[in-house]
Amino acid sequence: MTTPNNRPNAALLVIDVQQGVVAQAHNRDAVVRNIAELLDRARAAGVEVVWVQHHDDGLPSDSDAWQYVPELVRRISEPLVHKVHGDAFEATDLAEVLAARGIGRLVVTGAQTDACIRSTIHGAFVRGYDVTLVGDAHTTEDLSQYGAPKPAEVIAHTNLYWQFQTAPGRTAAVVNAEDLDFSEV
Repeated sequence: MTTPNNRPNAALLVIDVQQGVVAQAHNRDAVVRNIAELLDRARAAGVEVVWVQHHDDGLPSDSDAWQYVPELVRRISEPLVHKVHGDAFEATDLAEVLAARGIGRLVVTGAQTDACIRSTIHGAFVRGYDVTLVGDAHTTEDLSQYGAPKPAEVIAHTNLYWQFQTAPGRTAAVVNAEDLDFSEV
């Protein structure tokens, strides 16, 4: 495991809150509202914001479904990482983007809980990052027809187990949006 050294900064990671990804997502409007509020607070606190955007055959680049939801507006100065795998670190420049900004702590939001969120929080943690998951700022669609639990259960379970994640020299936490203090992450 490589631990990022001399990286005192934090970043708000906004993963795949794209029109086609969250169109049928559980509690979509509340989650997007929470992320929008976190964006404002992170920017006001001088915390970096890093955007992640997925594309694949079902979500082609430049399509309407591929676009971020209109409620969330990326500033041109905020990095955008394009990915094709669930883990936002796999085959992307995310690690380099974070290193260039001295980021060692991630605050994670977005979609989908049971795919890209889980993959990325685990990917970050094993790469040595401290990872805070915002418990009410991630979501997923209902995949229960395929045998998955209902979305609320997927989200609750992810929040439950992530708060107990441990490893040497790293921290994992879950906090709700209103309780997140960017000066403490």
